Amino acid sequence: MNRRDFLQFTAAGLGTLALSDLSFAFAGIKPFPVGVQLYTVRQQAESDLQATLAHIAMIGYNEVETYWNVYTHPADKLRKMIVDNGLTVPSGHFDYDGLATKFDYAKELGVQYMVCPMLPKDMWTSADGFKKAAAQFNKWGEQAKSMGMQFGFHNHNYEFQKFGNQTGFDILTTEADPKLVCLEMDCYWITQSGNDPVAMLKKYGNRIQLVHLKDRKAGFPTTQMLAPDAEHFTEVGSGTINWKAVIETAQQTGVKHFFVERDNGDLPPFESLRVSYDYLSKLMKNG
Repeated sequence: MNRRDFLQFTAAGLGTLALSDLSFAFAGIKPFPVGVQLYTVRQQAESDLQATLAHIAMIGYNEVETYWNVYTHPADKLRKMIVDNGLTVPSGHFDYDGLATKFDYAKELGVQYMVCPMLPKDMWTSADGFKKAAAQFNKWGEQAKSMGMQFGFHNHNYEFQKFGNQTGFDILTTEADPKLVCLEMDCYWITQSGNDPVAMLKKYGNRIQLVHLKDRKAGFPTTQMLAPDAEHFTEVGSGTINWKAVIETAQQTGVKHFFVERDNGDLPPFESLRVSYDYLSKLMKNG
């Protein structure tokens, strides 16, 4: 097929799809390791981490992303527990307050990505707060890079409040150096904020290195305020997000790791993880 025939074929078969989107249209989903953000099973993890990790592996997950309350375990012992259960730990969440003291711990744990999951609440309400955070992220990014790691930031919805013509997210992503600060995109919170995860992946490209897979129930308004009335979580494949498009695009743009997460919801946590895993397995099988 020559170029002219190809263009005629795509025009007939894909309607108004832009040529710049063709690579995404034909991508398909390649099999990928599916991880769990341990916050999903936080009560179980803090009660019996060994059994929790075993259950996660039994479901079929390959990776975990750690969070702050499991760091009561020494880093070497935490890593051993994870590895002994056949899992890897490519990423960990570290709170903004106290993060500066966790670099050695993260290095010993063996994570590739140190991710700040949230800004302190007093930084949410002004452009200056986001500018201050970006400046701090650049410093932490330099330190992480010097230790062979990558620093990243995980979004919620509050970053999409506007300050003049810019959102807090605009400020963060503009003022934080892309070479030092990558992004972990939470698909639920992007959607809850009124944005589209696929559009965000295309906009930020390989700056988004990590993705949280978390679905959103239908019938609720979008918001840019982080509050209980913004929480409409459900299992992956049970809500409104187009996961085939998200994952196809993420694989094209260079996302390295995918973590299932659910903050709370109707099903018990392990059952929730199984439902999400079963859906993703079918999605990978059908491509």
